[in-house]
Amino acid sequence: MIPSVLPTYNRAPLSFDRGEGSWLITEDGTRYLDLGAGIAVNALGHANPDLVKTLTEQAGKLWHTSNLYQIPNQQRLADLLVEHTFADTVFFTNSGTEAAELAIKMARKYWYEKGHHERINILSFEGAFHGRSTGAIAAAGSEKMVKGFGPLMPGFVHLPWGDHAALRKAIDSHTAAILVEPIQGEGGIRPLPDACLKGLRDLCDETGVLLILDEVQCGMGRTGKLFAHEWAGITPDIMMVAKGIGGGFPLGAVLATEEAASGMVAGTHGSTYGGNPLACAVGARVMEIVADDAFLAEVRRKGALLRQRLEGLVAAHPAVFEGVRGQGLILGLKCKAPNADVVKAGYAAHVLTVAGADNVVRILPALTISDAEIAEAVTRLDAAATALETA
Repeated sequence: MIPSVLPTYNRAPLSFDRGEGSWLITEDGTRYLDLGAGIAVNALGHANPDLVKTLTEQAGKLWHTSNLYQIPNQQRLADLLVEHTFADTVFFTNSGTEAAELAIKMARKYWYEKGHHERINILSFEGAFHGRSTGAIAAAGSEKMVKGFGPLMPGFVHLPWGDHAALRKAIDSHTAAILVEPIQGEGGIRPLPDACLKGLRDLCDETGVLLILDEVQCGMGRTGKLFAHEWAGITPDIMMVAKGIGGGFPLGAVLATEEAASGMVAGTHGSTYGGNPLACAVGARVMEIVADDAFLAEVRRKGALLRQRLEGLVAAHPAVFEGVRGQGLILGLKCKAPNADVVKAGYAAHVLTVAGADNVVRILPALTISDAEIAEAVTRLDAAATALETA
C-alpha cells in the first residue's frame, strides 16, 4: 500500500525535534552536527534568533495579501538585492525551480519582443541541476531526471562540461541564452574556473546571447562573496537565487538587468505566494546580515580553515577519500568509497552530510559555523571514515 506521503524520497532513518545553530537534535536529545544545512538553505543556522524575531514579529501583523497589492517588505528586499548586485529588477518566487521557470521565460521573451522569434534555444551543461519542474529537467537533460516524463519542453541544447569548442560551435541564430551554475551543486561541487566564466561573458557579449547564472546553491555568501560570479569579476544578465536567501523560509528570486527583463510586463508572469510579507521580512534580514563585508570575510576565513582540515582528513584516509573541491563553505569530498556509505557512516558518528553526483559528499554547513564546530565536524568525519575502513 502506498504511504500517505508520496514515496519520492529515499529518506534517512532520522527525524529531528529542534535545531540550534549548526546542530540538529532528535526528540530523545541526541545531537547531530549538521554539515548539510537543509541543502545549503539554513545559511544562518537553525533557529537563528534574528530570523525568529523577524518572522514572529511579521507573523503577528500580516502573512499574505497576494501581489494584487503593494508589499513593503518585498520592495525592501528588492531594493537590497539591487543595491548589492548587478540587478536592476527582481521577481520573487517560492523556490529555485520557480526561479528557473521565469529565467527561461524571460530569456525567450527578450528575443521575442526584439522580433527574433526563432531565438528560443538555451544552452546548458552536463551535470547541471536547475530544479524538478518539466522546464527545469528539460534544461538539465540528464536521463535520471527526464526518463518517463516526456514529451519534454523543446529548445534546450545540452553540452559537455568544460568543452569550449562545443559551446562556441553550438551558438547560432536560434540561441537565446546560456544557462550555467558557477559551481555545480547536485553535480558534485564542480566549480567553473574564473577564466571560463569570463570567457562565457565575453562570448555572450560577442554574440548577443544572454547569460543566465544559477546561483541557487552557490549564492548568498556561500563562497565568501555574496554571489559566486563576483570572484570572476563578471555579471550575468539574469540570475536565479533561492535556498539561502530565506535562511530556511521558502523564498527564491530572479534578478535581472533592465535590458534582459524588458519583455516582462504586466500579465507576463505571476505568483500567488511569491514575495509574501513573511518570506520577504526574513529575506531582508538575511540580506542585511550576509551582505556585510565583515560577515563575508569570516565565511572566507572559515572556508579556508575547513578546507585545510578536510585536506588533512583526505590524507589520513586515502582509501575513503580522493580530494576536496569547492570554495568557501560549499565544499565537496570526492570519495573512493561509495559516497552513500560515507554519508551513512556519518549518521553513526552523529554528523550530517549530503551526497552529490560524481561520488562526492557535499559539505554545506551554516555560514555561522564556529571554529570549534569545524574541528568537531572533522573529528566526526574522521570517525566515520575509520569505521568504513574497519568494517
